[in-house]
Amino acid sequence: MATRFTDLVGCELPVQLAGMGGGGSDVGLTSAVCNAGGFGTLGAGGLPAPVIEQMLDAMPQATDKPFGINFLMPLLDRDAVSAAVRRSRVVEFFYGDPDAALVDIVHSGDALAAWQVGSAPEARAAVDAGCDFVIAQGTEAGGHVRGSKPLATVLREVLGVVGLPVVAAGGIGTAKQVKAALNAGAAGVRIGTRFLAATESVAHPDWVAALIAATADDTEITEAFGNGWPNAPHRVLKSSIAAAQ
Repeated sequence: MATRFTDLVGCELPVQLAGMGGGGSDVGLTSAVCNAGGFGTLGAGGLPAPVIEQMLDAMPQATDKPFGINFLMPLLDRDAVSAAVRRSRVVEFFYGDPDAALVDIVHSGDALAAWQVGSAPEARAAVDAGCDFVIAQGTEAGGHVRGSKPLATVLREVLGVVGLPVVAAGGIGTAKQVKAALNAGAAGVRIGTRFLAATESVAHPDWVAALIAATADDTEITEAFGNGWPNAPHRVLKSSIAAAQ
């Protein structure tokens, strides 16, 4: 199923695994998505450069397909970025203003640069910084949430200001939702939480069971888990807040 996204990154299906922190997007899950025809993305999170290099070294043994790696701007290790650009098809960034200097580093290794954004102005800034595609994230997303509008609104507004391929992210977990995003103009979809229930996921079985049983009403955007990364809203299960308290 060819789209502008698949043509650009070299995968078969317009489905990208989100780069989740905490081991959510490790070598096993990332390579499984790649081998199934999608585009797998390692989650670098706040991992130190040596650990990230170990992940990058392991990927060619797990898949011969292209893959990417995601960096969080508040936890960025530029040495790790320099290592990633030589071994990843895509190097992407999230939760910070688009940075042309970082994009230049990515392009120096012949990798593609991407930025996940939460608004049309941020998407425009990513284009100005030289990115090759952008990910438009709605508030339905699990984990950290950048913007303040639902995916349908953010996607429409971003598509209105950029000419690059746009990947839709936030609350997508069914084929119907994938189709809706593509029909709305997205060149691909980015999925995180749904993949935590995959066989190859390292997520704890109790967490997986809670995710499967949950509805949208069972989640909440909060800053409750902000230690080490304050003032960054994130969507979690309400039960996890209660358990932590």
